[in-house]
Amino acid sequence: MASLDRVKVLVLGDSGVGKSSLVHLLCQNQVLGNPSWTVGCSVDVRVHDYREGTPEEKTYYIELWDVGGSVGSASSVKSTRAVFYNSVNGIVLVHDLTNKKSSQNLYRWSLEALNKDSSPTGVIVSNGDYDREQFADNPVPLLLIGTKYDQIPENKRNEVLTRTAFLSEDFNAEEINLDCTNPRYLAAGSSNAVKLSRFFDKVIEKRYFTKDPNQLTGFTDRKRFNFKSLHYD
Repeated sequence: MASLDRVKVLVLGDSGVGKSSLVHLLCQNQVLGNPSWTVGCSVDVRVHDYREGTPEEKTYYIELWDVGGSVGSASSVKSTRAVFYNSVNGIVLVHDLTNKKSSQNLYRWSLEALNKDSSPTGVIVSNGDYDREQFADNPVPLLLIGTKYDQIPENKRNEVLTRTAFLSEDFNAEEINLDCTNPRYLAAGSSNAVKLSRFFDKVIEKRYFTKDPNQLTGFTDRKRFNFKSLHYD
């Protein structure tokens, strides 16, 4: 088989949200039977057909980099982790739908990766305020994935999905909610599968069909955003 062009996609989120199970499902189309904690970073590869069904169709490798650790890690750990953030073409942000804190921490994860050349402690503006407009001009495509959808109590589902809609808006990203132990959530032709394919197409376009595809700029024109508006209190 001829060598394929590839893109690098980070998979970020708190420990225990199901990143390893998600990556295994995406790359192997199988449920991970015995997930374990990721130490450092684990990389798996998915084969993706860019613009499938069109004259421009072409096959690419999607490298999914599952980054372990905690967003609250010491600066030395964050500095070590920064090596994984080089030459990133896309980011999948993963949170546990039953754990509000894991959703809140996605802001820190994304900023740590996108501002890899800045101080890792510079995420919070002040008094818990975040910079909402930071993501508006972000050149790196983002995808938001919520796990453990099956564990949300029926009477809490609307409330949780309303929260994730706020996250999706803030990150300017599409959202997918699923159960990593059930492949049907990513079945071919499903809305989730379409969103996933659209995201990978966007990552490939940014990498191979736009100018300065590897540009990872810091955020400018910062505006204050109070996290309380996300109704996480």
